[in-house]
Amino acid sequence: MMPRLPDEELVLVPGGTLITNTPEEGRALAMLMARHTVHNIQPELDILQCGRRIYSVDPDSLIFASQVVAIEFQTIAAANNYWRQYYY
Repeated sequence: MMPRLPDEELVLVPGGTLITNTPEEGRALAMLMARHTVHNIQPELDILQCGRRIYSVDPDSLIFASQVVAIEFQTIAAANNYWRQYYY
């Protein structure tokens, strides 16, 4: 049996909420959620680490990863009403 990622790496919404205090925190949450999405798709640690050698040097893969983070950030921003309470 292959080693799996720990359960805390498989939580789809870390902390259980999309609400953050600032856009910076929202962006960090978006990146964390994107990683957790990948972990849920491929929870086998050895396979996950093997793939990293390939996609980490492929510009198209890195751009696709950035797109996933951007989509997660849009979701978080919408949940936070675009942080209007802090800027208006």
